[in-house]
Amino acid sequence: MMPQDSIQQVIDTIDTIANDSVAQELVQQTAKANADSNTGLVIAFIGLLIFAAHLFTEIFSRKRIPDVLLLMIIGLFLGPIFHLVKPEYFGSVASVFTTITLVIILFQSGTELNFNTLLNSIRGTAKLTLINFFITMIVVALLGLIVKLDFLTSLMLGAILGGTSSAVVIPMVSQLKISQKGGTILILESAFSDVLCIVFAWAYLQAIQSGGAMNVGKVLGDIISSFILATVIGVISAILWSYVLERVRHVKNSILTTPAFVFIVYGFNEWLGFSGAIAALAFGIGMANIDSMYNSGIVIKKMFKNGEPTKLNETEKQLFSEVVFLLKTFFFVYIGVSIQLNQLVPILMGLAIAVVLFALRIPIVMASVHSKKDSTMPIEDKIFMSGIVPKGLAAAVLATIPVQKGIEGGEMIQNIVFAVILFSIIFTSVLVPVLEKDNAISRFYKRWFTPKKDPTIKEILEEE
Repeated sequence: MMPQDSIQQVIDTIDTIANDSVAQELVQQTAKANADSNTGLVIAFIGLLIFAAHLFTEIFSRKRIPDVLLLMIIGLFLGPIFHLVKPEYFGSVASVFTTITLVIILFQSGTELNFNTLLNSIRGTAKLTLINFFITMIVVALLGLIVKLDFLTSLMLGAILGGTSSAVVIPMVSQLKISQKGGTILILESAFSDVLCIVFAWAYLQAIQSGGAMNVGKVLGDIISSFILATVIGVISAILWSYVLERVRHVKNSILTTPAFVFIVYGFNEWLGFSGAIAALAFGIGMANIDSMYNSGIVIKKMFKNGEPTKLNETEKQLFSEVVFLLKTFFFVYIGVSIQLNQLVPILMGLAIAVVLFALRIPIVMASVHSKKDSTMPIEDKIFMSGIVPKGLAAAVLATIPVQKGIEGGEMIQNIVFAVILFSIIFTSVLVPVLEKDNAISRFYKRWFTPKKDPTIKEILEEE
């Protein structure tokens, strides 16, 4: 027989195991209840955020307080201020989400552009995009030397910040009293400048990794091929899709097949090494102008048995508009969450760069679209162009690459770029509604673009 002490030890052990099992079960149940509660709060918050986004849009239309700024402020409170959400929580999903946002916004904006407007705007777009990009890149590179970045790394910083944000520009243009030509120039600039930012930033990155050598010819070749071939593929894809769209509509629950095909066009171009963003924009433009291409003979008429290509209907356009609204809402909240406020030097440098870029934008617009030969563009359009210089998606994505590649000064670049994104969107959001009104600031901008009258004989005699 077992001793009494041994029996008691066995009993105590069994009781301990039982108690531990009960405790573990209670802990698991409590954790599950807390998780369910947190999930419920998150879902409720998403619903409230969508309602708030609609409210912010209405505020923008009435009070001219931009909705993107209010959404970023929500992100700031969730992220760097109260630390309720961290960018790390999103993981690799974040980059996929931001890319989807860019693709859908570019496609949807392309569906609202016609060939006549494009032809009238392409010259001004090219000049504005190139002048703004290269001046920005050089000036930011010089400022980057202040924080002890080497010159090649500073040039990479300038290339990252050389463009404007499609995700900010396109929704803002749609709510401003701006001519179709002026709005098209801003939209196309935001799309084309993304390509320049990506190509030049990667070129500088490769030069840094290889010890400072950069193949200028290869960079220019990449830019030209990226623009032209991506555009051709995007337009051809639009022709093919207009051919099959009517057949696809007979399939049940097929309304989302068009954006799905846009993703395919984007991914195919990126896989080939071309610009998926430009291809998505070209696809949208092609779908918007399929009738013009058909009538001009660009589209092979034998493809269409019913005598004409299929266009997007109003229901589909409304769906894309709603999808853009939702993606834009979450995108700007995410940008606010991603802003870094814990380091003073990058914040101050970001503020200084943003101020300099807005000051430079006036002479850049004057050199690009303000000429005596072209007096068709309203002064108000040029004023808006001078006040809309936001940085966004492309800059945010490119800013993370130097850190991932282990480039010296990569963390400084990322923090500076995030700060510039914050301040540039704040400045744009605050400045645009101010420029719509008659005040000292709008008169200051207007003075730069008001043509000077030739002096009269009386004024000449009075001066003498």
